[in-house]
Amino acid sequence: MLITNKQFRQLFPANKNPEDWADAINTICPQYGINNARRLAAFLAQVGHESQEFTRMTENLNYSAQGLADTWPNRYAVDPKARPRTPNALARRLEHDPGAIGNNVYANRLGNGPEESGDGYRYRGHGPLQVTGRDNLMAFAQAVGKSLEDALQYIRTPTGGIISACLHWQHRNLNHAADQGDVVACTKLVNGGTIGLAERRALNAKAAALLGVASA
Repeated sequence: MLITNKQFRQLFPANKNPEDWADAINTICPQYGINNARRLAAFLAQVGHESQEFTRMTENLNYSAQGLADTWPNRYAVDPKARPRTPNALARRLEHDPGAIGNNVYANRLGNGPEESGDGYRYRGHGPLQVTGRDNLMAFAQAVGKSLEDALQYIRTPTGGIISACLHWQHRNLNHAADQGDVVACTKLVNGGTIGLAERRALNAKAAALLGVASA
């Protein structure tokens, strides 16, 4: 057993079904080489942070105009290089309309159709690591032997969610960075940048302590 129900609850007190998530971790993670305390601490820190303590399984696209400008400045800011950024007319038109935002942000990308197809919102981020776009979600569906529509539900469950996170972990060779105790490298491989690095470091240290291994 990699993690007990009690340890999972201590790490992620906001989670409402720690038993199911701990069971999925103990069953699935070793199949992807996440088989010791150091690797698991890194996995829990990254996936736990990205999913808000394993509670967020679908991307929240309810952005204000300012949030759109700050998150996607090249698309939604009057001047992307300005500080502070000023939302443009498109951001003001889309704000607080998650469906319209998703369809605009993700149109004609990642295997999605045009804005009017609805693919952008339909294939927004799903699962604890927010797998996004029709192509990426279809790849997950094929990996688990399900239809795309069934996979959209499965990836939001503890078992499907952990499988999706482990597939990403394996694909990006994150065990190597985890073995080095390199939280920065892990963060970049998961997030594409270093957003939330301080929180990820703290969670990695807490997980490592609970699991009985010294964090780097």
